[in-house]
Amino acid sequence: MRLSLADEMLLRNGCSGVTGLAAVFTGERPSLEEVRGRVAERWTAMRRLSQVLRLTPGAGEGGRRPPRRRRAQWIVPGPFRPREQVLAADCELHELWADVVSRPLPEGVPPWRLFVVPGGSEGGFALALVAQHVLLDGHSLIVSMRVLMDDADPVRTPGHVPRPRVPLVAVAKELRALALPGQALPTPPPHRASPSVAVRPLPVPTLRAASRHPRGTRGATPNELLVSAVAGALRTHFGPASDWPSARPVYTSVPCDLRTRENQDELGNVVTAVRVALPLGLDDPVARLRVCQGALRAVPERAAVHAAALFPLAERVRRMAPWAAAPVTGRESRPSYLATVTTTAKWRAGSPTFQGRELRHMAGLPPLHRPGSASFLLMQNRSACTLTAVCHLLPGSAQRLADAVVEEFEVLARTAEPGHHAGRTGSGRPGPS
Repeated sequence: MRLSLADEMLLRNGCSGVTGLAAVFTGERPSLEEVRGRVAERWTAMRRLSQVLRLTPGAGEGGRRPPRRRRAQWIVPGPFRPREQVLAADCELHELWADVVSRPLPEGVPPWRLFVVPGGSEGGFALALVAQHVLLDGHSLIVSMRVLMDDADPVRTPGHVPRPRVPLVAVAKELRALALPGQALPTPPPHRASPSVAVRPLPVPTLRAASRHPRGTRGATPNELLVSAVAGALRTHFGPASDWPSARPVYTSVPCDLRTRENQDELGNVVTAVRVALPLGLDDPVARLRVCQGALRAVPERAAVHAAALFPLAERVRRMAPWAAAPVTGRESRPSYLATVTTTAKWRAGSPTFQGRELRHMAGLPPLHRPGSASFLLMQNRSACTLTAVCHLLPGSAQRLADAVVEEFEVLARTAEPGHHAGRTGSGRPGPS
């Protein structure tokens, strides 16, 4: 089966491309056989989890013409057998994330692994699902994990998804926005750059208090708060905009889930990403938040332009002249194009259990990008929030940036308007990548 355009872009980005989601539970750790039995029961019918990526020689290979890029396609090599992919981890969750983030998963079996992870000093255990992003986006990870829970509803078969029409002026405007140059995060010498991962809890009361900003408005959504907090953290870590190497904007990528009610359980990469300039020139946290709110308010409409016009156009170009699409599929991996990625995701399944063990909190793992970049993922469930930062900068940068992001939330929380409640993000919202 042919790769979608989103799959192709994730495959050709030159990075390890590993992403993950962990559900942390109380209680005694289950045996591998218990987990494998649940996986076989619940995931066998989910065809995407049986697919393997096969690369075949492109036109010109083996002949006199110069070799071209190898073609990729999805195949299902045989029956669903999760024994090789459901494994016991010998380390805690933060160590597992640091270990897998910079290495692609081994080939030969579908590119996902489910680890049963010890809980460390806090007790309990975690189920950590790791996958190549080319196979599963963030929403797919959530759907797959939800299906494993006790009394979970089965995955619904995708229906027909209508494609809305968009004005040509909106298409032209988004094309101009996609072409604007940006700059990467200040990058250390190549021999000093290295991946780093940090996981930080964000107290739910802090998030709720921060969401009461700005005063006299509807309040702020978690996505608006995260983008604003990342802008503040970059100022703290690298200095104000005047200290940066270039006057060009620093862009963050805001992933947007393109699923509708008709295909909300579809697995794969049903996602796009919208570029948003970070307000590094503003010193006041509330002023930064206001600017981010204005920019993110347009994101659902911009994502709709991608889905209805840009993706179909790019698909036609890719089928007619694959060589012409190559620059587009690799552009988003350049830190000068997208310096950061900011994602929020919410576990909406209430308080689920796994074989009677209660969920404590969730933690995500955004994929690693090239040197000069950083990714931030805020994962929420009913009782907890967890921030994960992944950087390709100086050693330890992820922890320092994660701490600075949490400090930005705390500043907004301390100065929030008491008693005000934030509005909810509507459909077509930014979501997990």
